[in-house]
Amino acid sequence: MNDSVIFNEGMQFLIEKMGNVRAEKFITIINKENFDYTQWRKNLFNGMTVRQISKEAMDYCKEKYPEKFEQ
Repeated sequence: MNDSVIFNEGMQFLIEKMGNVRAEKFITIINKENFDYTQWRKNLFNGMTVRQISKEAMDYCKEKYPEKFEQ
């Protein structure tokens, strides 16, 4: 997957979740800040067990794609 596809998917996600104005503001903030993505990722799941991370992922999937979990 090339960079422009990833960027477009990311922007679409941000717009869906935040709306156009807030998504653009978020991108502006990220570009201005001295943001260390690697450090952020190291702390993202800090203190969480694998079971907790898995549960959050499953809850997200069930909310986002309920049809996949219907019996």
